[in-house]
Amino acid sequence: MAKVKITQVRSQIGSTDKQKATLRSLKLGKVNSSTVREKSPVLDGQIAALSHLIKVEEVK
Repeated sequence: MAKVKITQVRSQIGSTDKQKATLRSLKLGKVNSSTVREKSPVLDGQIAALSHLIKVEEVK
């Protein structure tokens, strides 16, 4: 499967508790922190829920 790099670009201040929990599950929490994950349907849903807080790039 393809891998994606997820970087948090905005603060979680003002986000809902559910969005904060999703950030924690992705191992994010501070601005400019990044993680690399395997692309999956679950990850696609998490990305959609946090699209205003994160930046997603494909990794080769």
